[in-house]
Amino acid sequence: MKLRIQGNSLRLRITPSEMTRLLSNGRIEETVYFGPDADAAMTYALEHNTQAAAMSLRYTPREIAIMLSSADARQWAGGQEVGIYGEAPTSHGTLSLAVEKDFACLDKSDADNIDTFPHPNQGTAC
Repeated sequence: MKLRIQGNSLRLRITPSEMTRLLSNGRIEETVYFGPDADAAMTYALEHNTQAAAMSLRYTPREIAIMLSSADARQWAGGQEVGIYGEAPTSHGTLSLAVEKDFACLDKSDADNIDTFPHPNQGTAC
């Protein structure tokens, strides 16, 4: 899973194998370590559950989790949509949220594109 933070936006990109794990386990996560201290880490996660009505964000010290409804996660996994998008209110305005399929890069080799979704423009001329 890839995390991108830019300005007041947060985006996760997930691979097909991560999508499978998300649907079967209800959660996928990654942890980034910033130093030798055990507290110098941040976990970012994607979850789905039946109680979630819409995309939301849960923040606790050292963890950021985006929650999806189970219905939305299943529909997105089986459909052609690139991602699911939403917003979370903060004390400094709105945080934009995006969870997207990780597509193959058109300018990389097949080896570099292992475990990616087929790019929608693959095979088309620019």
